[in-house]
Amino acid sequence: MKLVIDTNILFSFFNENSFTKKLITNPSLNLISPEFSLTELKKYSELIIKKSKISKRTFEHSLKDLKTFTKFINNKIYFKYLKDAQRIAPDEKDKDFLALSLKENCPLWSNDKELKKQSKIKVFSTKELIELLF
Repeated sequence: MKLVIDTNILFSFFNENSFTKKLITNPSLNLISPEFSLTELKKYSELIIKKSKISKRTFEHSLKDLKTFTKFINNKIYFKYLKDAQRIAPDEKDKDFLALSLKENCPLWSNDKELKKQSKIKVFSTKELIELLF
């Protein structure tokens, strides 16, 4: 199943014991995310390291691993969908995820309840994804 994955879900990848990490590494999922998600992960690396109780080296290694499970897409690929996405986005910060979902015609994986208020893109929470897959 192809899914756009939001940055907050990606943060959980760095927690070794998270079930989200198991989902992200599930071979039945084809995960994509806007390229700026990588920038966000790097920007908040210190916070991720602290909350996940990992070393900087482990963070870097995990980030490299994450790139094997998630394809990061340049905004040039979904640029023409941004206007439509902005119209349906409950928050400006969500428009890239929605635009990529529109472009790829696939659902979005996010725990942001506000995203479910729009009806154009199917949004799966982690709990819903677990129920669907297992």
